[in-house]
Amino acid sequence: MMTGQEVLSEYATVAELTGQMLAAAEAGDWDHLVVLEQRCTAHVDILKRSEAAVELNSSGRQAKIDCIRRILADDRRIRDLTMPWMAQLSAMINNSGTQRRLANAYGSV
Repeated sequence: MMTGQEVLSEYATVAELTGQMLAAAEAGDWDHLVVLEQRCTAHVDILKRSEAAVELNSSGRQAKIDCIRRILADDRRIRDLTMPWMAQLSAMINNSGTQRRLANAYGSV
């Protein structure tokens, strides 16, 4: 069973990781973003399994809320940065598929 301090430490780690994820997204370092996302997911899984049994005092609850706000703000900015990249990637994949279908239908020129 986790202690309140361990729960807060996990939230702080997730907040730190989302900050690093934002920096990676801003730099266009998509490979590093994926690595950080996997690390973040591992910490979130720990919280999902263990947090429910832990009661926090009022200062602990406020610290948790502050972390969650940072996490959500970073997540929002990460999405703003990744959505255009994902749309571009999707377009490239669709374009490659279309080119392949045309080549199969009409042959290469």
